[in-house]
Amino acid sequence: MDLLISDTFTASLGRLTVEEQKLVKTTTFDLQVDASAPGLQMHRVEKAKDREFWSVRVSRDLRIIVHRSDQQLLLCYVDHHNKAYAWAERRRLEQHPVTGAMQMVQLRETIREVPVIRYRDSGAPLLLAETPPAAPAKQPFLHLTPAQLLQYGVPDEWVSIVQQADEDAFFAFSAALPAEASEALLNVAVGIPVETPQSLPPDIASRIQSDPFQHPDSQRRFRLVATAAELQTALDYPWDQWAVFLHPSQRALIERRWNGPVRAAGSAGTGKTIVAVHRAVFLARARPESRVLLTTFSRPLAALLAGRVDILAGASAEVRQ
Repeated sequence: MDLLISDTFTASLGRLTVEEQKLVKTTTFDLQVDASAPGLQMHRVEKAKDREFWSVRVSRDLRIIVHRSDQQLLLCYVDHHNKAYAWAERRRLEQHPVTGAMQMVQLRETIREVPVIRYRDSGAPLLLAETPPAAPAKQPFLHLTPAQLLQYGVPDEWVSIVQQADEDAFFAFSAALPAEASEALLNVAVGIPVETPQSLPPDIASRIQSDPFQHPDSQRRFRLVATAAELQTALDYPWDQWAVFLHPSQRALIERRWNGPVRAAGSAGTGKTIVAVHRAVFLARARPESRVLLTTFSRPLAALLAGRVDILAGASAEVRQ
């Protein structure tokens, strides 16, 4: 059974105390060795809409939420008992019907406005007088069709609420959307043209048919941890999301076979340094007989790069060398 890890798991792990993290790591390694071991005390989350969510006992109060199938076990979330179960009850793992990417979809809650009532002295109810109507709020996505929103990666059940949302509402719920959908909608809101997603290359498309976790957008939030060393890296640095999860545009630069020199350009904060570190480690792993030079213009930044290389290399002395 393949073990995968989600960015929601590493984020929730980072919020625990150091002692709690140690307990979680021990249980996680046990899952990687044998997820069917009876000592793990795995129980289905009965109130979850997704019937494949299970809880794994870590301690008296800590629980890991996993998504289990015959072929894969996905580490989704970890927290104290009630919070962990509540998280699972509000989520569903599904493959997007248009893009094909796997998404952790947060289920929408129905919100109803209750009119405020003021009572006369006699006790008869009287609705408060209506305030003058405010200027209509801008709805930046009203012109987008449901088909367009689906192409951007918006989950099916969020399409109608996104279409009707004003700017304030969008910024309030954007974090609940998958990253690719949130990024595309933000560009629409600020007037930046959004390109229609292109068809995936045939080799990637064929892999996705058998394993949707291979989709580039899936890999920005889910990662297969094939070895204990990879799992160790993900668990030891829960705050360093860059070490485990990559944007599809970053991964394309890192793993592509280039025919000559390449320059990656971008403004500050776009992840150029992350691409450089991952590329160096990728080459060192792919070609252990070669030497890789990662250089920069200052000693403090060189020390930062060395530290990040150590994180990615993990326990592999060959890669470090």
